[in-house]
Amino acid sequence: MEAHAVVINQPKQVALTKLRLDEMGLDDVAVEMEYSGISTGTEKMIWSGRMPQFPGMGYPLVPGYESVGRITHTSENTNLQVGQRVFVPGAKCYGEVKGLFGGASSHVVIPHQRLTVLDEGFGKEGILLALAATAYHVTEGKPEAQPDLIIGHGVVGRLLARIAMVKGKTPVVWENNPNRMSGATGYQVVNPKDDDYHQYGVICDASGDASLINQLISRLRPQGEIVLAGFYDQAISYMYTPAFMREMKMRIAAQWQPKDIQDVHQLIRTKQLALDGLITHTSDPKDADSAYQTAFNDMQCLKMTLNWRQ
Repeated sequence: MEAHAVVINQPKQVALTKLRLDEMGLDDVAVEMEYSGISTGTEKMIWSGRMPQFPGMGYPLVPGYESVGRITHTSENTNLQVGQRVFVPGAKCYGEVKGLFGGASSHVVIPHQRLTVLDEGFGKEGILLALAATAYHVTEGKPEAQPDLIIGHGVVGRLLARIAMVKGKTPVVWENNPNRMSGATGYQVVNPKDDDYHQYGVICDASGDASLINQLISRLRPQGEIVLAGFYDQAISYMYTPAFMREMKMRIAAQWQPKDIQDVHQLIRTKQLALDGLITHTSDPKDADSAYQTAFNDMQCLKMTLNWRQ
């Protein structure tokens, strides 16, 4: 089986390349892709060459962990069916070409346990399941843990705010880019310089900007918490005295877990959590090089999607 896959051969060099896929194992299924998303966090670091040491890192590689497709072949150890639409969180099926994260491909071979079956009502918005689960993982859905202040009004920041609203809290979101100030429903987006509040209980950073930590500490109430939900390529450091005076807590929210996918999938299926307005750009995979540049450099682009059905 062969596939056309997006391959980052070295930093800032992207090409659509024909690759031979690994043979299916007893637990595998084959999926024909419909859509895949481009991450402006980890994938941008891979593309730019700034990705810190990470398991599976190296070039050439196939990126992508936000994909939706249909099953075309099944193995004897799976109960999944041909034709089912599934969310694909990436794949490692390209022989010597690394799969980090491996979902930006016309076809993949993947263990069936890694897939999430989607309702037919899901279209390209299904690619957002990974980011929604990432945002959900920050608080594990606990109402008392929802953020009071969110840093960044990108896709993850918007999902954090929407989940907080579902769980009964109305957060404030900081954003200093005028292109990303709009799109809020039920919560307020402000420029940090226009916010003079200094008693936030839980601050969640979705910007990935390590230089903001001291500023965020200054906005905490006593025994407040900062949650790092971005991906950082710089050392995290801060002045100790202000953190000491507030008895600050700090927590890192890493990759989503299977339960996060299940829980957020249910919120979406029951229409408690909306995914509309988050995908702003769509491109043909043959134009992958320009699509990646747009995704990473155009601040009007919230989420770029590759349409494999073309």
